[in-house]
Parts: sequence; structure tokens; C-alpha cells
Amino acid sequence: MIDDKALVVFSGGQDSTTCLFWAKQEFKDVYAVSFRYGQKHEKEVELAREIAKTAGVHFEVMDIPLVGQLGRNSLTDATIEMDQAVPASGLPNTFVPGRNMFFLSIAAVYARERGIRHLVTGVSQTDYSGYPDCRDAFVKSLNVTLNLAMDYQFVIHTPLMWIDKAQTWELADKLGVFDLVRYKTLTCYNGIQGDGCGHCPSCLLRNEGLHKYLASKKNA
Repeated sequence: MIDDKALVVFSGGQDSTTCLFWAKQEFKDVYAVSFRYGQKHEKEVELAREIAKTAGVHFEVMDIPLVGQLGRNSLTDATIEMDQAVPASGLPNTFVPGRNMFFLSIAAVYARERGIRHLVTGVSQTDYSGYPDCRDAFVKSLNVTLNLAMDYQFVIHTPLMWIDKAQTWELADKLGVFDLVRYKTLTCYNGIQGDGCGHCPSCLLRNEGLHKYLASKKNA
């Protein structure tokens, strides 16, 4: 159903790119905002810009280095060796504390000033790396908080919340952007575009879902 305007929190990775094209299907006017937060691989921001241009959506980049500086993690600190798997206890060191909270809060202020009520983010509780700020309970809680904080009725959409990576590939295919998502996005923690390095946690999750989806298509 076509609504009016939506803002996508957009990293240039598989999930947010799929959500960008989902938003284009659901809303009349789509905006996208990316963040430089001190991540080691800022190439993702430039890829996001290119994808947004291809999609024909409004695009803006915001610099918020404080987010990467507040906590120690392997995505913003080159001296920390990246966890190759989710640890038995605690969070992986690829977790950037508060990242989604900051991203969505800043996006909400940006949206309010432009009369946008719908926010879209690519978080998922089904197929993720153990990050607490990808959970449905967090998103719903923040949605209420943002509405109260700004006396404005936002709706945060999470199209991927209850689907796994294979289903995310399927959604990209249905949206007609399978090849764009596969070859033009950057999900790899080592900063390699497309299919990535193949061995970091993000690549393993992405590629496992890809192979599962391609196998299901072959057997269909």
C-alpha cells in the first residue's frame, strides 16, 4: 500500500539495501540516511550513496564519530582482533554499544523536521549476531520513547525482524534487486564488497543464507 514518506536507516549492506527497496514499494517518497561513526570501512557509505542514486531516493550522510569512540569494539578500533564467532558468553566484540539506538534517534529527529513519520531499519532477531539492539523488544521500546520524547507519532518498520538470511535473499529477489544486493552492497566486516571475505561472522551468515536460498530455488 502506498503511503507518503519514509526514512531508511541505510548502511549500504545487504539488509538495509533490501529494506530500502522494500520502502520504495511501500511508500511514495523515500529518504535514506547513512552514518560515519568511525567504522574502519567507510567504503560502505560511498556504496550506500551509489545505491541510493540508483534507487532514486533522497540521501544524506551524517558524521557521528562519538558513537564509535564511546565503547571499545573491533569495528571502530583497529587494535582489537575481531571475534570470528559469537562467544559462549557475553557479546561479540563487533558489537558497537548503542549504535542502533543512536542511529534511530538521530534519524527520528531528521525525519520529524521533514514531516516523516515512518522509519525503516534492517534489524533482525531471527538471524543475527547476538546484538541486543537488533531485538524486537528494543525497537518497540524505542518507538514508544521517541514518540514521547518528541510528541510525534513515529512508526518504526522492521521488514526483516522475523525472517532469516535466506528469506532476506528471497525478498531481495522478489523486489527485483537480487544482483544489486549480491554484488553492490558491503556487509563484510573486512570491508570487501559483494560476497566479501568469506570468513568473518557477517560473511558466514550472509553466504550461508545465500546458498540456502539458491538451493531452495534450484529444488523448487
